[in-house]
Amino acid sequence: MSESKIRYPRSLTEELAPKPVRRDLSVVIPTLGRPILETCLCYLAGGTSWPGAVIVVDQGRVAAVASMLARLEAIGIRAEYAPSDQRGRSAGLNRGLEKVRTRFVAITDDDCFVAEDWIESMAGRLDRDPDMIITGRVEMAGDDEVEFSTVTSTEERLYTRPQLKAHPLIGGNVGLSMEKVRAIGPFDEHPCIASAEDSDYGYRALRMGIPIAYDPTITVYHYHWRDANQRSARYADYAYSQGGFYGTHLRGGDPLIFLQTIRALVRSPLRWMRGILKADRELAANGREHTLHLLPGIIAGLRSGKRNYDRWT
Repeated sequence: MSESKIRYPRSLTEELAPKPVRRDLSVVIPTLGRPILETCLCYLAGGTSWPGAVIVVDQGRVAAVASMLARLEAIGIRAEYAPSDQRGRSAGLNRGLEKVRTRFVAITDDDCFVAEDWIESMAGRLDRDPDMIITGRVEMAGDDEVEFSTVTSTEERLYTRPQLKAHPLIGGNVGLSMEKVRAIGPFDEHPCIASAEDSDYGYRALRMGIPIAYDPTITVYHYHWRDANQRSARYADYAYSQGGFYGTHLRGGDPLIFLQTIRALVRSPLRWMRGILKADRELAANGREHTLHLLPGIIAGLRSGKRNYDRWT
């Protein structure tokens, strides 16, 4: 979907009529301070409802981010700027979650643009199902023809236990109660799973018996800004981190993770070969990077040591 087809205020300096406020829901956004954050915030401001608070954790310590949040406050949306010297999305999420004072929290990323009814839909679903983690659809924004990090299924799903083939938590479009956040514990900040933090968090939740509901009516649009080389590097990062996730849980002798690991190790070179045979460069790049980087990630996870998820770091 082209960005131009989605309605939103073009600047945080535009005057907007006040919107209904969902005072029981905060939004956490980790960022390195990229300029695209302003567009992300514009979409939030242009929604049919506003959150009780927007908490932006800025790991780049960019002065412009604080200015963006000041403009958000001027519009009438409560905003909190949280500068951080740490790196990694998990650390950014944890520092943001520590500041949440509402019953519910929703998480998105600085390159995700929320649908107009996102706050309203997420808050309504959490009201109805407070004991679940809610996740939703991720469509493509921008004019890139490659669908990267999208989840476009229109079929509602409920996951009550870990799956062999799926990791259902979609990190850029998720909401849950702070009660569940405290029960699950923090996102794992170990660098070996830096880009698989959502797989890990969802897996831990399901192991605890906390269901994950996929609701396709709750939608965000992921802006595609990476070129082919950047996407290839991202596939390598995903593969290493997913391997780190497998290795971390293999240390505990988890039989389902063992099956997931074997499946991933077998499928990666097959995906690479299928991409070559079909002349599909994207599929081949994905398979190649997983073939090369999954096993080193598994080894890193096995060596990474036991975690303590019972307390905030």
